[in-house]
Amino acid sequence: MSNRFSVDSALASGATTVSFGDRFQSSEQFDHIFKEGMALVERTAAYLDGPGRKEAKALVGGAGVLYATESMRLTTRLLDLASWLLIRRALKEGEIGEDEAMKKRRRVKLQAFGRPAHVKGFIDLPSGLRGLIEESFSLHDRISQLDRAMSFAQEPVGAAEPAANPVAQQMGMLQRAFAQKLS
Repeated sequence: MSNRFSVDSALASGATTVSFGDRFQSSEQFDHIFKEGMALVERTAAYLDGPGRKEAKALVGGAGVLYATESMRLTTRLLDLASWLLIRRALKEGEIGEDEAMKKRRRVKLQAFGRPAHVKGFIDLPSGLRGLIEESFSLHDRISQLDRAMSFAQEPVGAAEPAANPVAQQMGMLQRAFAQKLS
């Protein structure tokens, strides 16, 4: 069919890919998630140094150990998220270049630790800690998704082949599969 859109031909014609990373990094949405992330870090520090410390002392047995474990995991997760946000902001502000940002990003581990809500005794933890843990996972999920989307912008410049477009690849595979069935 001549009027059928072909992803393969669009790619072959030299269509330009818009960098989501560059656009997002310079947007108000990035500023919003940056402020949200830093505010969560500050609230967590204030909680753990204040009310959280008092609440932890009141816990007995396994709940105290669980509190210590989950507060350390929370702190680690937030440090990784804050590092990611700070690297992106430094790149946005021109404080570091793309190569340095990529190097620093490789050291940040955005690992998806298991959600503790299913752990025995989690419900016995103070609600303040549970709320911060849930917020941190929500932020972690969004930043991990952004990181995956933005990683296409970090492909090495001058690479032998352009970065693969997974959507275009899937569309091409579907077109070829249906074209074979029609013939």
